[in-house]
Amino acid sequence: MTTTPSAGIISEPEYRYNMLIKTFASRAEPAFETESEQVEVWGRRWGCNNDVGHLRMVLMHRPGDELNVVDPNMRMPEINAFGDPKTGWYWRGNVIPDFEEMRAQHDAYVQALREEDVEVVYIDKAAPGRLKTVYTRDSVIAIDGGAIVTRMGPPIRRGEELPVTRTLAKLGMPILRTIHGTGMVEGGSFAFLTPKVAVLGLSSRVNEEGARQLEEVLKTQGVELLRVHLTGYRLHIDGMLVMVDHDKVFVNPTLLPFWLLEKFDELGIHQIEACPDDDPGVINCLAVRPGRLIIGNGMSDRTREKMEKLGISTRRVDYDKVALGGGGLHCSTGPLIRDPI
Repeated sequence: MTTTPSAGIISEPEYRYNMLIKTFASRAEPAFETESEQVEVWGRRWGCNNDVGHLRMVLMHRPGDELNVVDPNMRMPEINAFGDPKTGWYWRGNVIPDFEEMRAQHDAYVQALREEDVEVVYIDKAAPGRLKTVYTRDSVIAIDGGAIVTRMGPPIRRGEELPVTRTLAKLGMPILRTIHGTGMVEGGSFAFLTPKVAVLGLSSRVNEEGARQLEEVLKTQGVELLRVHLTGYRLHIDGMLVMVDHDKVFVNPTLLPFWLLEKFDELGIHQIEACPDDDPGVINCLAVRPGRLIIGNGMSDRTREKMEKLGISTRRVDYDKVALGGGGLHCSTGPLIRDPI
């Protein structure tokens, strides 16, 4: 015959269970993003809290079979492009490069990054027909402790997110958020100005709902997100500003609102302005560590000398063939790990 404990009297098994829970109690600290927690749970410290710390790991994609969707017979002279509105693919301009030349330039860029002590990891395989996959910046945003998988705007790019997610999972990188619902965010329109202040350019590719979801994650880390409404049909903010050192930003001031230029001053960030004789895509460069840039073909001697006087060294990489697809050196890298600053 069994007996039932009187009301309010704990049984021996319940007592032992409660003592077990107390002895091996849950803990909220240290926070998810701290180095000790990252190493213990996720194997290494993941993510970035800046855009200039030594780049340790970067996600890239070598142009592949997904480019075969491009048909040079599908010319649309009225918009100076090739494309098929029915299937959604497009190629801007009046020149389709030799894809082997594109691959050769991409390979040289990868080699330059490796020589700068950067680990390059490739997307496993591009989704069929997603010819913009080489521009990995847009599909993932690394923040402190992990990654945010974005949600692309145009149909021809939507679908790049799945191979990226699979690749991050294989690496063991935490995915802190996937932009969902009606949110749209592309990584080329995001930048850290400081570890506690970031900026997001809103455009036809980035909407307020996407910004709200991104901001929600950043808030847990105490990061302020500034919104910049881009003008006209400009897509991403990385054609207007890029951090080149912890306190220096390379900018085209004619494309940015005055309040943001004032914000740079408030944050103690020195502005290096692009020169009139620079190529329009010159700002699409990449900092591999503080004061060390990989640049494309469009930076003038005048701007490079200006950089050198401020202690910023540059390494030039030919990338004009890949850039014909609509993105440059910055666009072609998805940083996954940077040294914190």
